[in-house]
Amino acid sequence: MTIHTIKSKYVTLIERLDGIHTCKIFETLVIVVIVVSALAIGANTYNLPTWSMSLLELLDFGITIFFLFEIIIRMMVEPQFKNFFKRGWNVFDTIIVTVSLIPIDDSETVLLARLLRIFRVLRLISFVPELRMLVGALLKAIPRMGYVVLLMFVIFYMYGAVGSMFFNTVDPDLWGNISVAMITMFRVVTFDNWSEVMYAVMDVYPFAWVYFLSFIFLNAFVFLNMMIGVVIDVFSQEHEKHSKEMGKGEAFEVHDTHELVIKLMTQVTRMEKTMTEYNTTKQ
Repeated sequence: MTIHTIKSKYVTLIERLDGIHTCKIFETLVIVVIVVSALAIGANTYNLPTWSMSLLELLDFGITIFFLFEIIIRMMVEPQFKNFFKRGWNVFDTIIVTVSLIPIDDSETVLLARLLRIFRVLRLISFVPELRMLVGALLKAIPRMGYVVLLMFVIFYMYGAVGSMFFNTVDPDLWGNISVAMITMFRVVTFDNWSEVMYAVMDVYPFAWVYFLSFIFLNAFVFLNMMIGVVIDVFSQEHEKHSKEMGKGEAFEVHDTHELVIKLMTQVTRMEKTMTEYNTTKQ
């Protein structure tokens, strides 16, 4: 067998594996296996008969082998192997599959192995483009949300300081110091029996409702909506970017029209230049 024959067979194998990897049926099968893996993890939390536990262990072994086979295919069909690990989701999937190879037995690693197997459910994100887009939008929104969180902390700190100064005699357990007061304000903003806290203070300070309602308005309505606005803005940008990459949607049509207009303007400019040169030469 010559080297050329070996290369030819290898190329044929890669093409077949790439066909399997890009096949919708295979992608659906991977998603189904991920869901079954999640259900198996949940089933392990129940007190099941011995034969059921043995069946679940066999199923877990089969799922692990399938994931290993799938990640090997993705590595083989990658044109340049080093580029495979340049994608964050590929690194994540590889880590999850690798740690899944840790055997579950009576050793000290049993708890760690079971804990790491829970993260196999997150592989669903890497296989569903819409979920990847959502996660990407949330991650990109975190830096901008940080400023909103900082502003919320400042408001929490100010209201906590005021509450600990004026209301510490009402209930030291809730207003004894600024840290406890801030926890109390968090309870108020999450509406966890906040009216009881307010009415207890109003028995001593009748106008304390202004303090509580203003705090709720700022944090539960203003700042929360600001966070939602940031997430929606980033999600819209990611959606437009995804539409351009997929070649569909209004964003793609606008982008395509813009490129077409630029090309037409370039052609018109060239024609005008050619006509000018022709007239100059003719004169």
